Amino acid sequence: MIVEKKIVIVGAVAAGPKAACRLKRLQPDWDITLVDQDSLISYGGCGIPYYVSGDVSDESELRATSFHVVRDEKFFQEAKGIKVQTRTRAISIDRQRKVVQVERLESGQEEELPYDKLILATGAKPFALPIPGVELDGVFTIANLHKAIEIRKRIAQGKVSNAVVIGGGAIGIEMAEALKDLWGVETSLVELEPQLLPCIVDWPFAAMLKNHLQENGVQVFTGESATEILANAEGKVCGVKTGMRTLEADLVIVAVGVRPRSELAREAGLSVAPWGGIRVNQRLQTSDPDIYAAGDCVASTSVVTGRETYAPLGSLANREGRALADNLAGIPTRFKGVCGSFIMKAFERCIATTGISYEAALAEGYDADYALTSPPDRAHFFPNQSVVILQLVFDRRTRRVLGVQGFGMMNDSLSARIDTAAGLIAAGATIEDFSDVEMAYAPPFSSAIDSINAVAYVAENLCDGRMRQLDLDRFLAWMEDMSSQPDWLALDIRHPLEAEPYVERYGREKWLAVQYEQMRERYQEIPEGKTCIILCNAGTRSYEVQVFLDHLGKSDSMVLGGGLNVVSRLEPDWYIK
Repeated sequence: MIVEKKIVIVGAVAAGPKAACRLKRLQPDWDITLVDQDSLISYGGCGIPYYVSGDVSDESELRATSFHVVRDEKFFQEAKGIKVQTRTRAISIDRQRKVVQVERLESGQEEELPYDKLILATGAKPFALPIPGVELDGVFTIANLHKAIEIRKRIAQGKVSNAVVIGGGAIGIEMAEALKDLWGVETSLVELEPQLLPCIVDWPFAAMLKNHLQENGVQVFTGESATEILANAEGKVCGVKTGMRTLEADLVIVAVGVRPRSELAREAGLSVAPWGGIRVNQRLQTSDPDIYAAGDCVASTSVVTGRETYAPLGSLANREGRALADNLAGIPTRFKGVCGSFIMKAFERCIATTGISYEAALAEGYDADYALTSPPDRAHFFPNQSVVILQLVFDRRTRRVLGVQGFGMMNDSLSARIDTAAGLIAAGATIEDFSDVEMAYAPPFSSAIDSINAVAYVAENLCDGRMRQLDLDRFLAWMEDMSSQPDWLALDIRHPLEAEPYVERYGREKWLAVQYEQMRERYQEIPEGKTCIILCNAGTRSYEVQVFLDHLGKSDSMVLGGGLNVVSRLEPDWYIK
């Protein structure tokens, strides 16, 4: 029998409230206290960009339940039976005496909160950008809901004409879209790394996203570092200086990433990773068996690599909070780790990933390869079908799938495939498991051969040596300088109306058009001694032609994975629309 206990929870945004509410349902007699230094608690932080944009009309909606009751101190006390102390900062933990020292921020008064079990849900804080001008009026980090309210207030009052977002991660991109899309603010996005979403997706997907942002009026500058935030005569922000240009700005949003708030844990002597994540076991227990941790402050474990990783997402925080509460209540529950699932929208497109990227797989030492496809997101004959780009990363030695990435229209077709992939990858699935997975089919929702099955079929062909592909970066490099590979020949098997502009530009000695349906009659036109780069829109017909040419003994060919559907979304200078 579990006796009555005192539970103190530090942090009341996502993991903390979830743990508290679950625990109160399991152990109604326990004394549970939530402590948070802010006045606003239990809100959907991931919804902040959509509040700024106006998609969410009022900030209270981010703090409300599905039945439209705001989650404040009164709600938790009266509806849940949970004590809440807002504007209260946890200062230190005395593990021997099992008390938390807290300070009331309004009065400065300090007191001790005794606990039987302590939960740390201290979340994350924005990384501080070490450049001049970050303290200026008009410079914001997305640290909490208060900042978002002030940003939207300034925009609504007409005080913002030009904005600069520093940081090309998810929050930075979402904020850039919010500013440009509904408010019409002239917006620039600056990212230090060569691509957007660094360490999240591979470069082709980042390039497709960049192109779409620029098509919608957001200026994107990758590979540039913000060196200074400039002030006008009144001491307010007026611009951002990089190593290459100066950008006008009435508003600057710094979104260069977050790091765990783990100082309280570190000072208490708990095990903390060098990069800041509080270390926990699968029961969400820290190095002190009476202290648990969950949410953006913890070091997670990748279910793909088995290594420590950082995954600051509200969805994971809620899952961790529930698992943690189960364990405290005596229900053995394991949180096995994270797959790294991610999805975001940008104007009319969405981008998603789960598992690890191709670049990450190579860095981890896997014998990695990838299959790249661009099928329709539903039956090809159904109205409004569109292309979805999918990449499946796998290990050649074990055939295990390591990750899946996608880029497509802003609908649910991509999220359904990424969610399916996440479940399979977490279970250690192989290429064949992806080939065999059963997906619900109807023409408005998918193709008869689902896109997730199709990308696995390509992976099978690659892994078994039946298909030879050309990496996209090598193809683009050749297009910039065809003399670099003088023996290569583009074999364009699309319709003549699609292929002819390229033949005219590059000449038949570099770009040969032989329509797919006529290949068996006209294959003699392919010159000897050339390495054919077989091109079509999606890559499927190209593979069939490669098989046919191999049958004829013409085995010196490569297929451009994903075809020109992918290339057209990258928008290189040479692409002819």
